[in-house]
Amino acid sequence: MSSNIKELVESLNNNKPDHKINIMEVCGTHTMAISRYGLRQLIPENINLISGPGCPVCVTPISDIDWIIGIARQYDVSIFTFGDLFRVPGTESSLYNEKSKGKDINICYSPADALDFARNNPGKKVIFIAIGFETTIPLTSVIIKRAYQEKINNFYIYNTHKLVPEALELLLLDKEVEIDAFLCPGHVSAIIGSKPYNFIAEDYHIPCVISGFEPMDILESIATIIRQINKGISEVEIQYRRVVREEGNPAALKSIYEVFDKSDSVWRGLGNIPGSGLKLKKKFLKFDAKTYFTVKRFKSREPAGCECGDVLKGIKKPTECRLFSKICKPENPIGPCMVSSEGSCAAYYKYEKIKVQHLKNLNMTLI
Repeated sequence: MSSNIKELVESLNNNKPDHKINIMEVCGTHTMAISRYGLRQLIPENINLISGPGCPVCVTPISDIDWIIGIARQYDVSIFTFGDLFRVPGTESSLYNEKSKGKDINICYSPADALDFARNNPGKKVIFIAIGFETTIPLTSVIIKRAYQEKINNFYIYNTHKLVPEALELLLLDKEVEIDAFLCPGHVSAIIGSKPYNFIAEDYHIPCVISGFEPMDILESIATIIRQINKGISEVEIQYRRVVREEGNPAALKSIYEVFDKSDSVWRGLGNIPGSGLKLKKKFLKFDAKTYFTVKRFKSREPAGCECGDVLKGIKKPTECRLFSKICKPENPIGPCMVSSEGSCAAYYKYEKIKVQHLKNLNMTLI
């Protein structure tokens, strides 16, 4: 184990609080790193790390997936999506299954790929599934502005973008969820900065630390949270200062709100959260797939036995779901938390089952 990490672990054990505390990490990349590097096994047992709704694919409601599948079935369109959404089950099918039946559904690595395809195929209607938190919203804004400027009239987005701070407030108001501190997302915060979290510390007296993604970053952030708790203070601190500034990225924020207005949004497991989503401004409404493509509606249903909703709220750990690793596995996912590369169930399945071996290899993986 590297000396700096060893010192941090010793410090955490020497300064651990005298009671159990729950720290929620709000980013799927943090969840993966915590599981991958065995960090739960390094920190004191009374510091409980719980996963929150930090995966955009996981919090996309099943009704949106059903709607997109409906579009693919009823219209001659080319649909572009990021890979994680591809295998998430809807009520009756998935995008993966629909592609296997001949529907034109494509995995892309950038929204620009979808726009380029639309530009080069003017006779084809093209839909990009716009998914993600504040990190990816500026990319969607750029392609919408470009489509508008170039008068590309066969391009649309299916918008599922969501905003993180509003979801955190809902969790704090939920009496089922016990949160003593937040490990705030680094990528999202690179866009929005630290100020949007101030209400958490000021109104709810909950410490917040914006963390990077290396093991040292996460352990330093946990140590900062413990220091606040031991001192009885609640502040928003930035550990990830090499990337995150207090004001965020003003240019990216300006780009977002040139194209979008805030709106209510439904989150899987959390329900409708006021002001947690975005809608296209009237000027750009012609690019909205939900407006242009009407589909025959049917009742969406969550998969029987899946407890992704409780996992996303931090009420249950993935291993407490009765389907975990029995019926629900990466090769046969029942819920989105097992599908996404940022899903907490996927992280637990891949890494937590072999935690002992990871501890043995920690010296190699962390150097």
